[in-house]
Amino acid sequence: MIDGAFARWLADRAGQALLELRAEMGFADAAALKSAGDKVSHDLIRSELAKWRPGDAVLSEEDEGSRLVDTTGGVSRLTADRVWIIDPLDGTREFSEEGRADWAVHVALWARNAPTPHGLVAGAVGLPAQHRVLGTDYPPAYPPMTVEAATTGDRTLRLAASRSRPPAFLTALAEDVGAQLVPMGSAGAKIAAVVTGDVDAYIHAGGQYEWDSAAPIAVATATGLHASRIDGSALRYNEADPRLPDLLVCRKDLASRLLAALQRHSG
Repeated sequence: MIDGAFARWLADRAGQALLELRAEMGFADAAALKSAGDKVSHDLIRSELAKWRPGDAVLSEEDEGSRLVDTTGGVSRLTADRVWIIDPLDGTREFSEEGRADWAVHVALWARNAPTPHGLVAGAVGLPAQHRVLGTDYPPAYPPMTVEAATTGDRTLRLAASRSRPPAFLTALAEDVGAQLVPMGSAGAKIAAVVTGDVDAYIHAGGQYEWDSAAPIAVATATGLHASRIDGSALRYNEADPRLPDLLVCRKDLASRLLAALQRHSG
């Protein structure tokens, strides 16, 4: 199975396991559900990677050792040619709340010989409660503009924003560009919303890790969207320090406008 299809299959398998766990445990004990969700998805993904991609390294949110340099198999991700960057359950808070669908499973592959600065060559974002998987093997079509926007050039931008930790400057930036903030859960769900055209952009600052965005960025850039740090520099993955504190994902026609606004407000 080629890597893009494998990433999609893996994200879907983990997503189905999480839906089954949710149905089995219910929502009475949120902490227990969160913990079980992280473990079930992580164990499934790591098991399948060990079986089908045994020579590759892994960087996972749920594997403390892999955050440094080595996987449990002893392959250093800093010298490996291929590294899977996974977030087994992105949005544990939303996963533990009944009725919420804004949580995700992230599976991405970084390769040393990749032609792009971010190095991501395959990826999939499972949105289990939305019953869909977005992947680089079949990238979604570039999100269409509304009929009104296409004919008049006038529209209110929609910016995905964190439910719990929006950047302090985001409200002022939204007012500056005439945008509406749309609170959502996981980073994967927010970037997926840009990919599908439900929102126009996602801006984050204040702390994330590579696994929070690798798979969604792989899909977004395969779709043709702009993705960068908030200062316009390239996103880079499989770095020694896996922290990747900020990013911008948006339609390409909005990138210069939003980057200029970020210069005014994010300092």
